[in-house]
Formats: sequence, C-alpha cells, structure tokens
Amino acid sequence: MKITEENFVAQMKMRNQDTLAYVIDHYAWILKTVIKKHLFYLPNLYEECMNDCLLAIWNNIGHYDPERNSFKNWVGGIAKYKSIDYVRKHLKDLDNENLEDMTIPVEDNSLKEVLTRELEDETEKILSSLSEETREIFKQLYFEEKDINELAEATGFSKAVLYNRISRGKKKIRKELRGGH
Repeated sequence: MKITEENFVAQMKMRNQDTLAYVIDHYAWILKTVIKKHLFYLPNLYEECMNDCLLAIWNNIGHYDPERNSFKNWVGGIAKYKSIDYVRKHLKDLDNENLEDMTIPVEDNSLKEVLTRELEDETEKILSSLSEETREIFKQLYFEEKDINELAEATGFSKAVLYNRISRGKKKIRKELRGGH
C-alpha cells in the first residue's frame, strides 16, 4: 500500500514500518529545526535526539489525536520536550562528573551556565500558568526532588491537598501546552 498524507497515521498505528520513512521524508525538517533550537550548544546530541524523537513518535502514535493538534504540531512538541530532556541530562552529567579529576575550560562553564539559564527559562514558561504557591510545590517536588512527606511538612498542607494541587496543576499545564484547548 502506498503511504500518503491521508493514510500514514492509520498505517503507523497498524505498525506499517514504511510510515517511518514517510515521516522522515515529510516531517524531519520540523524535528531538525526544533532540536537545533534547543540543542544549539550541543550539536553532538542532535542525531541521538532525532532518533529518540522518531522512536517516541512510533511508540506514542496511539496518543496522537488529530482533533487536538495537527501532526506537525504534535511532532514539534515531541521534539521540544525530548530536546529539553537532553539538555537536562547533559547538565546532570556535568554535575555528576568529579570536578577534582578534571580541568574544566572556561567555555565549558559558560556553556553550562547558558544551558542552565535556557532550561530555567523554559521551565518558568511552562510553570507560568500556575499560581505562585502551586509553582513552588512543583519546583520542590520535581526539581528539588523532595518527597510528598517532606513537601507536606515544609508547606503545612496535607498530602491530600498536595496531590490535589499537583493533579490540577498538571491538567492546567497540559491545557496550556495544547494551546489552551
């Protein structure tokens, strides 16, 4: 069967491997554009991130809903968040290196600072729709990696209230990321 714009999503859901070639031919430019924007300072990670994006498209095609977004926007979203994950992983790897055993050139420190700033800016954009109180809960839970008990103690909220706020916050973020629909 010939893969076309009209049938490639259905064929991909049926696990027709020819659809991957179609996606690469017609949508790789979106992936490349988004990946290069977010991994500008880490060109050695472009190819690996591209492969992860294609795998994510293949594995998550069942979640694609043409009523919510165009395929182009859905693919762009996957590329954006995979790229952000790569930046996070790279920063974590830099933090985990034993600094006593190595000499870090000045440009590596400045790269780390630039990447950290970009990641912080992106995170602030994502969390900006939340109230200040809920934003602080998200930061402590997901970035400072506090567990729910520590968070309850620090904020004075019960665990039930925290779970409720986290759930509502996630829904609000999802809605914002989908363009307010």
